[in-house]
Amino acid sequence: MVQQMIPPGSVLGILGGGQLGRMTALAAANLGYRTHIFAPEKDSPASDVAWRFTCADYNDQPALEAFAANVDSITVEFENVPEAALTLLAELKPARPNARALATAQDRLVEKKYLESVGFKAAPFQAVDGPEDILKALDVFGSPIILKTRRFGYDGKGQVKITSSSDVKAAWAELGQSPSIAEGFVNFTREISVISARDVMGKIKSYPAVENRHENHILRQTIAPAAELGKLAEEAEYLASQAIEGLDMIGLLAIEMFVTEDHQLIVNEMAPRPHNSGHWTMDFAATCQFEQLVRCAMGLPLGSTQILRPAEMTNILGDEVTEWPKLLADPNVHLHLYGKTEARTGRKMGHWNKAQ
Repeated sequence: MVQQMIPPGSVLGILGGGQLGRMTALAAANLGYRTHIFAPEKDSPASDVAWRFTCADYNDQPALEAFAANVDSITVEFENVPEAALTLLAELKPARPNARALATAQDRLVEKKYLESVGFKAAPFQAVDGPEDILKALDVFGSPIILKTRRFGYDGKGQVKITSSSDVKAAWAELGQSPSIAEGFVNFTREISVISARDVMGKIKSYPAVENRHENHILRQTIAPAAELGKLAEEAEYLASQAIEGLDMIGLLAIEMFVTEDHQLIVNEMAPRPHNSGHWTMDFAATCQFEQLVRCAMGLPLGSTQILRPAEMTNILGDEVTEWPKLLADPNVHLHLYGKTEARTGRKMGHWNKAQ
């Protein structure tokens, strides 16, 4: 069935007002689209560059309906939009990705089971509803284990490492005694990720696998492409394409994976949206990930995912943003700042790209 392309001049609705929404709005403008941001935060980086902004809670049904009436298609810039909100909007306008993709990514237990179902290998895991489950995981998986909340974790938040039974009570309290998941510890040599895109016709294209380097659980640098992966690069891209197809979603899906000492892939997590590890595409891919998302959401054909030059992306965290004059003075640096007014420790204030 031929899908109708939504023409330039139309409006893309974006749920979420962070930097990913900001960069998606800028990419949409380059293709001739206007954007309407819907977010509960008044101080929204995305709203600064959007045509229209609705500041309302994601559970505000009248606000959601009014938002849908003013857009032609809807996408998301982060995965923790309530499933019910996207389900409601999907009855009114095209919603890309679908609510199923959000629901899967919002619950780490559901996510792990889904990723295993499409062929990924995962670290051993089990659901945790109380301290006794944590003790069982220690007994079955051995020490250490990683305890993670099932919902709302990011950048190392919502997780704690447990090395012995004496840690269990404090760890359970630290995570707010909320439903969690225990994972066996993975000895890995590095982390990689793949971002796949799927359009309205079901065509899939993936960006090359990249290597991610972290500091204090926050992504610091991405190297594109990941070096010396061999056949693992093809395997990672194939599995990522299986994951996005299995969800029948239109949009972008990022998959993070560990490479083990014996050269195996172990899946970590997924995100049905643009991803920090894809920011290098803004300057060094034929089509940047944000334009690719706009293409998906508006029913356009996918752009090329070809890498133009090997590159590296570095995040700017907290007070490092004050170094912008130095970065601008380097003719080889492509600087991208997010317009955030408060530079908290570890907060992503921008990034820069540079050819390797």
